[in-house]
Amino acid sequence: MSRRTWTGIGIAAAAAALIIIMQVPYSTNTHPRKQASEPVVPTPKQEHISKQSMMAQDIASTDRLTRLDAKQHLTSMLQKLNDAGPAQISDYMRKLQKSHDHFTMIVWQDAKSGKKRIFTAKKDWSAEDQAVLKGYMGKAEQSIRQQHSYESPSFKLDGKQYFVIAEPSSKKPKQGVIALMNQKILTEVANHQKKNLRLIPYPKEGKYKVESVHADTLRDITVRTGHDNEKASHFYENEIVVRFRHDPSREDMNRIMHELRAQSSRKLGYAFVFHANGMDYSQLKSYFLKNWNPLYVEPHYLYMTNDKIKDNSSLPNVPNDLLFSKYQWNLPIIETNQGWDLSRGSNDVIVGIVDTGADLNHPDLQGRLLNGYNVINPDSDPDDDVGHGTHVSGIIGAIVNNNEGVAGISWYNKMLPVKALDKSGSGTTYAVAEGIIWAADNGAKVINMSLGNYADSQFLHDAVKYAYDKDVVLVAASGNDNTERPGYPAAYPEVLAVAATDSNMKRASYSNYGDYIDVAAPGTSIASTYPGNQYAALSGTSMASPHVAAMAALIRSQNPDLTNKQVMDIMRSSTIDLGPKGRDKYYGYGQIDIFKALQAAGKSEAPLQFWPQHVRKKIESILLRRK
Repeated sequence: MSRRTWTGIGIAAAAAALIIIMQVPYSTNTHPRKQASEPVVPTPKQEHISKQSMMAQDIASTDRLTRLDAKQHLTSMLQKLNDAGPAQISDYMRKLQKSHDHFTMIVWQDAKSGKKRIFTAKKDWSAEDQAVLKGYMGKAEQSIRQQHSYESPSFKLDGKQYFVIAEPSSKKPKQGVIALMNQKILTEVANHQKKNLRLIPYPKEGKYKVESVHADTLRDITVRTGHDNEKASHFYENEIVVRFRHDPSREDMNRIMHELRAQSSRKLGYAFVFHANGMDYSQLKSYFLKNWNPLYVEPHYLYMTNDKIKDNSSLPNVPNDLLFSKYQWNLPIIETNQGWDLSRGSNDVIVGIVDTGADLNHPDLQGRLLNGYNVINPDSDPDDDVGHGTHVSGIIGAIVNNNEGVAGISWYNKMLPVKALDKSGSGTTYAVAEGIIWAADNGAKVINMSLGNYADSQFLHDAVKYAYDKDVVLVAASGNDNTERPGYPAAYPEVLAVAATDSNMKRASYSNYGDYIDVAAPGTSIASTYPGNQYAALSGTSMASPHVAAMAALIRSQNPDLTNKQVMDIMRSSTIDLGPKGRDKYYGYGQIDIFKALQAAGKSEAPLQFWPQHVRKKIESILLRRK
């Protein structure tokens, strides 16, 4: 199936959006291009309506993913337990409900004998709820007797949303299984996307008092609506980041801690973070500027998440993952399937994911996650208590061809989960910087950062430079505020900045834009893994960024000799130009094309623009062998 066909395929009704993409000056793009004028930037009201529509689309898509996943579980259950005895059935149900707590009740139905076994985690329904449930369960039992599948509409029990689903056995007439499914994931997706798409003020105050300032002037600003986020940067009021010209001695540190009456100090890389409950940022800044002549001081910023099919018989390399053909439009549209003929990744190229952690027990991520790091609580595993990092991880590397869930872009690249964002979905400059440095020091050759802030932090930039100097490819989401204001770390020159597109290859209406944008990638209603052994559809530049990070991993697997700069240049030059001709501020060099990029990376001779670096690396390799 051609890309042109796939561009017409979306997940339900796609929200209204804009798109633009750019091409590197030396690109050899041969794809037919659409002539497009600059998009009209929506007003705050139009943007809010569009984001509301986007969130509704994500919820509707997640509902369908949940139902399809439940159907697959019931079908698999019937096949595995066809000849099982009562003890085996009980053990299977107990394990399933423990690992998949959204299976609130399971009924093993043998209509022929009239016997049924009920496995439930809840029995105290009200009389009214029991009547509602009895009606849907009766319809499910009748469907099994008639050898038909059944799905109820969503309904409320005790204020929570559920649906009933039933599957008959294909081998034993009038035998089947019924499940009552808790749809709490829909509420989780709604709450996640309200923050992710900046539909509400975010973040709220947490452990420390959070202040918001104008990203340019650092003057106080009040964030009343999600739209206000585009001008705001958030930081901890009682903390400051300081880089001294020379590291202070132990005596100096004792003096500083005493004079500030500071509760804590931390060092990461070249900079220090001080916390003093009795002083606000302006007082801390005055103290250090007056007494210590530092190289720089800046607020301790908070970084937040940037989230936001027909017959495919002619498509090459179609995996058997359950949700691929119907919901993963995002992979064929960037030529992932064709690219798999050239590279499916390598265990030697590790992708660091600085985010909210990952669901370490998700069946679609088993064997793909290395032992990561929890910056927030170093004594704990990097478990995901938000869902964002798990979703990002699935886009990059969910298991392919396992008849379950979704397919990742990479088949073999290992992922290194680094939890730098807490349960609110935000993290400090220190945490994000530490996460980047830790990932670079622990083998990551690519780092994805689906997070951002509008303040240019020298502290964070130092961490980015550190990783870049270690030959790491850094990729970051541009942000979801539909603003031209540069977001960081995406706008740093060492980082590949990613904008988002939709299934029609149009600019996503929430996607930030500007001269710093390098490439665009799919970001709207992207199906991926979610905590609790589930799957969800989310929208945002957070979802676009891991597409690019995964492509970088495939390129580095295809040609390990390439430097990070060469990899980034290949990705910029191997794009599809969808907007105004050439590079523009909406798509950068264009939407990524994995097959085209891998073709460029896999050539036996280095591209002309890389010739000096290529020759130098060959000479160094020869000299090393002669030693």
